Amino acid sequence: MPRRHDPERRQRIIDAAIRVVGNKGLAGLSHRTVAAEADVPLGSTTYHFATLDELMTAALRQANEGFAKVIAARGGLTDAGADLPAELAGLLGEWLAGDRTGVELEYELYLAALRRPALRPVAAEWAEDVAALLARRTDPLTARALVALMDGICLQVLLTGAPYDEEYARDALSRLMPRPRPDTEAPSAPRPSGGPAGR
Repeated sequence: MPRRHDPERRQRIIDAAIRVVGNKGLAGLSHRTVAAEADVPLGSTTYHFATLDELMTAALRQANEGFAKVIAARGGLTDAGADLPAELAGLLGEWLAGDRTGVELEYELYLAALRRPALRPVAAEWAEDVAALLARRTDPLTARALVALMDGICLQVLLTGAPYDEEYARDALSRLMPRPRPDTEAPSAPRPSGGPAGR
C-alpha cells in the first residue's frame, strides 16, 4: 500500500515535543515519547529529526515565537514618541499574564542550551532579535542591556512565583536609558574685560 503523504506531520511532531516538555519536562523528551504524543510511527520522528538536538531546536524556535507575537500585537516599540521603558514593562506584563505554562516551557527549552551547545544559536535568536528592534530606539549597547534586564526579571518571576511588578520593571528599565544631554542650558555670561573689577 503506498505511503500516505502527510505534509503537516513535521509540524505535529514539533507541537507534540512542546507538549511532552510541558507535561514531563526535558527529562521526558525522547523520539519515542514524542512519537506517542503525536500519534505517528517512531520512524517518522527520526526521519524529520535525526537527533534529539534537532527536535529540541525546532521546538525552541517555535516557542520563541510567543514573545515575538506579543511585540507584534502591541506595536508600541515602533512609535518614536512612546515611553520605551513603559512599553517594555507592559510587554513583559502581557507575556507573563498569558499562558504561564507556555512561558515556563519557553524558558525550560531556552535554558537547556546550557547543557546542549547545539541549542545555543537558536537560544540567542530571541535576545538578538529583540535587541535589534530596540536598537532603533536607542543605541545597541543599551538595547542589549535592556534585553538582559528583561530576561532577568522574567526569570525571577518564574523562579520565585512572585507576581509581576510592572511599576518596578518600568523603573528598573528606565535607569538603563541614556540621560539626555543638557544642550538646552543657557550659556554662561561672558566675563567683563579689565580684570575682576571690570577695569
